[in-house]
Amino acid sequence: MIDLRSDTVSKPSPEMRRAMAEAEVGDDVFGEDPSVNRLQELAAQVLGKEAALYVPSGTMANQISIKVHTQPGDEIIMERTSHPFNSESGGLAALSGVQVNLLDGQRGLLSAEQVARVIRHDNDVHNAPTRLVSLENTHNRGGGTVYPMDRIKEIHDVARAEGLAMHLDGARLMNATVASGLQAIEITRYFDSCTLCLSKGLGAPVGSVIAASEDFIRRAQRYRKMFGGGMRQAGILAAGGIYALENNVERLADDHLNAKLLAERISGAPGMRIEPSNVETNIIYLQLDPDEARVDAPGLAAAMWQRGVMALVMGRYGMRLVIHLDVSRDEVERAAEIMCSILEAR
Repeated sequence: MIDLRSDTVSKPSPEMRRAMAEAEVGDDVFGEDPSVNRLQELAAQVLGKEAALYVPSGTMANQISIKVHTQPGDEIIMERTSHPFNSESGGLAALSGVQVNLLDGQRGLLSAEQVARVIRHDNDVHNAPTRLVSLENTHNRGGGTVYPMDRIKEIHDVARAEGLAMHLDGARLMNATVASGLQAIEITRYFDSCTLCLSKGLGAPVGSVIAASEDFIRRAQRYRKMFGGGMRQAGILAAGGIYALENNVERLADDHLNAKLLAERISGAPGMRIEPSNVETNIIYLQLDPDEARVDAPGLAAAMWQRGVMALVMGRYGMRLVIHLDVSRDEVERAAEIMCSILEAR
């Protein structure tokens, strides 16, 4: 099967498995796992922060970060299609007790003007005071879009002027750095906290990191324990993350090229609505025209599965395709042929 559902489905390479098998381990809750400590030091260096914390998932990384930044009853600002609001099982309400001021972005991206208009302070007792602005880079549901640096800077300036903190959901931050030609530190410098997922495009089997100040990470450690994320001999897993950061960043450019190729090949199929120029990284969101395609997304996905291609259905006429290190250029070509043949036959 050619699995295009997500970049989370990739398997660790033989070299990564070897590094994991040979990892030095200890009790990480006691801070004694040398491989976890090394991963955290490496992540802090890459992300330009004082310290970092290894956690089991990107969801936990976001939820811990937001918990540290806020108190129950606070308000946070994020784009309507952001992952913490849409795909983290109500954690913002259940774990932090915050309300979310959702803004409609353009392909997932906000502007400084939008943020400035909705900031509220606690000088009015009717308000839930705004404490945090959370951005996602790349933005998953925006189609893997990369935040332009001028927008990040402008939003940062507004947040600073109003006394707000900035959080970066950087699950696919390395895709953003490769696509933009920037170093991660050039992006993360504008955020008080940031996350990075190791088990998406970077190909590690488990885990994410939070990077921030030493004081922030000390508080985050308590919430990691509270949320059940304190692991013991986690160095076996952390070694996969170290290998990923040291070996699998630059190759993300191949995924981006393959995603662009797939978008270009399927864009002319009957009923297909996709703009290849909008494909910036490894994620493709497409829409089917119900009048022209004569098949909905579940029907297309079922036909693709029968011919060896897996995709993620996003509503009746939407679909997501994600390229990762376990998908070759030849497989992209074959997936495109299969999709086109299904739509042309109908």
